Amino acid sequence: MSGELTRTVEALLFLSSEPVTFVELREACEVDDDELQDAIDELGRVLARGERGIELRELAGGFTLATSPDAEAAARRLLAKPRTPPLTPAQAETLSIVAYLQPVSRPEVARIRGVSADSAVATLLERGLIEESGRSQFGAALYRTTALFLKLFGMKSLDELPDPARWDPTPEEEADLRDRLLRAGEARAGGPAPLGAGPEVVASSGPVAVEAPGGEPPEPAPVPDVGPADEPA
Repeated sequence: MSGELTRTVEALLFLSSEPVTFVELREACEVDDDELQDAIDELGRVLARGERGIELRELAGGFTLATSPDAEAAARRLLAKPRTPPLTPAQAETLSIVAYLQPVSRPEVARIRGVSADSAVATLLERGLIEESGRSQFGAALYRTTALFLKLFGMKSLDELPDPARWDPTPEEEADLRDRLLRAGEARAGGPAPLGAGPEVVASSGPVAVEAPGGEPPEPAPVPDVGPADEPA
């Protein structure tokens, strides 16, 4: 039974384009938890990293089959085709804010970035990276990240987001960051930035995008190629 069940689980994962949860697998196979776990463990051993061209991975709350990193170069050559542009800096900033502060409203995102977030939010919604999650006390739509966001960034859950507390800038780095943010704000506003302006009210043209609740911007996560851009860098 174990071998047959393992093959069945492998077939189901092969057929699904999205990660399949433990519960979905159990219901499809009509087995109990222990039997399914044994089959998943066996499949994991069969498809151990470095042994086959396919690996069993746990992503976004479910299980999926993925190609081995060793095959990436060959796969890119085989499947080469025009690629869609990556997220623009504005979209990446907005996605970072939603990821760390969710659920968060569009006005809150705009306040943190210092510019309108309407276009960026609309694009992220269209690509399925964020979704509505209720309303604020003022009636504004609240947004959160989706399972597709976890899948594209290779995370099991939001707990795997980089910890902003790990970024401990020196006084020189803090001063340089503040200067760069002020210059970016001045450039966007078309004039000198207020002397009291800080990172919370101006947007960055560099790699730092979000001010975390503790007052320190997190290191940005890598941005996948997920669709056409809508805002200029």
